[in-house]
Amino acid sequence: MLRVRDGEVGSLGSLFERYHGVLFNFFLRLTGNRQLSEDLVQEVFFRMLKYRRSYRDQSQFTSWMYQIARHVRFDHLGKRQKEVQLDDEHEDPPSTEPAPGAEMERFEEVLLLRQALARLAPDKREVLILSRFQKLKYDAIAEILGCEVGAVKVRVFRAVRELRDTFFELQGKRAS
Repeated sequence: MLRVRDGEVGSLGSLFERYHGVLFNFFLRLTGNRQLSEDLVQEVFFRMLKYRRSYRDQSQFTSWMYQIARHVRFDHLGKRQKEVQLDDEHEDPPSTEPAPGAEMERFEEVLLLRQALARLAPDKREVLILSRFQKLKYDAIAEILGCEVGAVKVRVFRAVRELRDTFFELQGKRAS
């Protein structure tokens, strides 16, 4: 990123190759929409190029990148105040072969977990995705969110608790 900041904009291609997958997964888990996630990734890299001079090498590149990603998402949400709807396009289609009981239960649990995650408030979903799916450390998340590490720990704890409660609620509805 330092080379891009200093005018070697061609180096943005290698950053795209390295990070577009993780950004796509970040947005896909937040939005549940493949096409929108692709568009948001493109917008992040456009803004990286546009605001390249704001990059400072004192912070980690990924923290800076996720801060831009958050702004892109907030800007998009400002334009569209819609509830997140997961599309079936990104889910694995069920096998046409008969599945053993344990495999079917796991598939149903994953589906319920995705539904529970989609029901969380965007800020709770975001902190879970950053910590559990993107595997960022709490200090990096604190830098991205602009808060203390302790606040991140509390947010993650509360989000996990709400996700668990929602999951069990959905599981109870399905069982009845």
